[in-house]
Amino acid sequence: MTDTKETLEELSREYQDAIPSDLRATHSFDWYLDQLYEDPRIARNAHQRVADMFDYYGTEYDEDAGVVEYKLASEDPLNDGENTFYGPVVHEAMHEFVNKVKSGARGLGPQKRIKLLLGPVGSGKSDFDRQVRRYFEDYTTRDEGRMYTFRWTNLCDVIGDQDPADDVVRSPMNQDPIVLLPQDQRDRVIDDINEDLDAPYTIRNEQALDPASEFYMDRLLAYYDDDLQQVLDNHVEIVRFIADENQRRGIETFEPKDKKNQDETELTGDVNYSKIAVYGESDPRAFDYSGAFCNANRGIFSGEELLKLQREFLYDFLHATQEQTIKPKANPRIDIDQVIVGRTNMPEYRDKKGDEKMEAFNDRTKRIDFPYVLSYEDEAKIYRKMLRNADLPDIQVEPHTLEMAGLFGVLTRVEEPDTETVDMLQKVKAYNGEIGEADDVDVKKLRDEAADKAEIGEGMEGVSPRFIGDEIAEAIMDSMHRDRQFLSPLTTFNHFEDNLENHGSIPTDKFDQYYRYLELVREEYKERAIEDVRHALAYDVDEIQRQGEKYMDHVMAYIDDDTVEDEITGREQEPDEQFLRSVEEKLDLPEDRKDDFRQEVSNWVSRRAREGDTFNPQDNDRLRRALERKLWEDKKHNINFSALVSSGEMDDDERNQWIDALVEQGYSEEGAKEVLEFAGAEVAKSEMED
Repeated sequence: MTDTKETLEELSREYQDAIPSDLRATHSFDWYLDQLYEDPRIARNAHQRVADMFDYYGTEYDEDAGVVEYKLASEDPLNDGENTFYGPVVHEAMHEFVNKVKSGARGLGPQKRIKLLLGPVGSGKSDFDRQVRRYFEDYTTRDEGRMYTFRWTNLCDVIGDQDPADDVVRSPMNQDPIVLLPQDQRDRVIDDINEDLDAPYTIRNEQALDPASEFYMDRLLAYYDDDLQQVLDNHVEIVRFIADENQRRGIETFEPKDKKNQDETELTGDVNYSKIAVYGESDPRAFDYSGAFCNANRGIFSGEELLKLQREFLYDFLHATQEQTIKPKANPRIDIDQVIVGRTNMPEYRDKKGDEKMEAFNDRTKRIDFPYVLSYEDEAKIYRKMLRNADLPDIQVEPHTLEMAGLFGVLTRVEEPDTETVDMLQKVKAYNGEIGEADDVDVKKLRDEAADKAEIGEGMEGVSPRFIGDEIAEAIMDSMHRDRQFLSPLTTFNHFEDNLENHGSIPTDKFDQYYRYLELVREEYKERAIEDVRHALAYDVDEIQRQGEKYMDHVMAYIDDDTVEDEITGREQEPDEQFLRSVEEKLDLPEDRKDDFRQEVSNWVSRRAREGDTFNPQDNDRLRRALERKLWEDKKHNINFSALVSSGEMDDDERNQWIDALVEQGYSEEGAKEVLEFAGAEVAKSEMED
């Protein structure tokens, strides 16, 4: 039982501190003008505010990739990293999205386009869209993201037929108060504030008042003999406007309720039938501004599965994007200001792209490809996040389990390489960053070739992370039912194989190919399991250091065309080529690549020396692996591999020592026993074949 107990007083105070201090305050129009001159950014349009929001939560620039990573996605600071996104291709998509928003903020054209997130199911586009909406809500609560709107007051004092229930009317479109100024006067104010604006864009606003507000303005000006100051002083209050998706203010997530009978009023609003008897059908006060475009004004419109809408229904987006207006039934046009985001999957995109009647709509979209992750270690982070955010049973996920699951997923998503020098597994490892200076693998060239080969783009097809995540969850529960307190790659592979053909999103013509990829993953895991067992059975830090120093002595002598002192006789001798190759062959380096590798490790040692670091082969992954494998080869003839498969055939103390060594590598005790037996059986089998 916890020793701490929250009190209502503490909870209330914490909530109160989180609320903007002026949330419920009312201000005069004069006050708003003063605020404009102090901070012109309060009059930003939707694209400008969303663009600034991305920068507000922090950025990190990847100079090599030329991509900005936005921390609201890469770190999720509001939720302590709970909803982070992984993978370079995903952050490239986000970078492209933000660039389009920022271009729109400058008035370069994308402000008049739908930002269409295109990707396969489970690629994260919906999660990203949701993340943007959540952060926009938070941003508008902060001083840096504040915005204001207005409400009409004391209307019944002047307008005789005004319903007493409508004596105070909030701006139906939550418009910026600056629209209350006639355009000529408004332009003068905007010119002034732009001179002091420290931003890459300029403030613009040519919107007309919404029809209801236009009605009130006309009637009030007539009453006060066109004295605008009296109208604004006596009948307008400025209030803080905070985006809230649940209240449908500044954010709207749109999905039509009936896909067969779609009604444009869901987007543009409809007649308020309860007010017709009061005002009459043609009166702008009898209109209900509840359409999705109305609700999203000044913020974000998010269209779920946008291209599943009927073609005729999508025509409403033409004016909404290009003209930034909507035209409801029985009501004048309404100006809108919002970032319009759409999401769609591949089948709907292909269907609409080939429809000539959709040319105008397609021309008003900016497609942002949102592919699957193509780095298997980043893919593993997705599953790790899934487990971290869940109530995980008391079970240990063994080393390599999530990485191998990710490897299978990525294999199904990348295009087969055309070159004979790189096979499928090597390509995926290259995408994962597993290439050294001596490797003749051009990742950019591989990606360019794949982009040309793929129908839309690489990573836009393949197995969804949802399928893999579901099977990991099933494997966890299956392990628990069988009283196995660990989840291993072997169990996970079995679930993939058993359920691949039962998943509705995987095409039947891909089954054989995916089974082949699964075998590649099994082979890769076998090598890693054997590597771990090698480490446990034959690892000797001092011997690896000694062998590493010897290797580097001979490498430097080879490069400098020099001699090296013999360890036993003390005589100068030529570099021991046989010894050098015995190390390099453990990395499958061919004879014609040895010079590249030797130069690579030589450069690495030189860099470390300049930085004041001593030589340690443990710090160079490729050299360490080569030395470990050589040490294994030197010692393995003294190990009875067949005995590893059965604990009854060997000394328990010796076996426990090996299990302890595997536990130090991150295995559970039971998982260590499984991998010891699995790797032992594989090595014993290969020894018999040799």
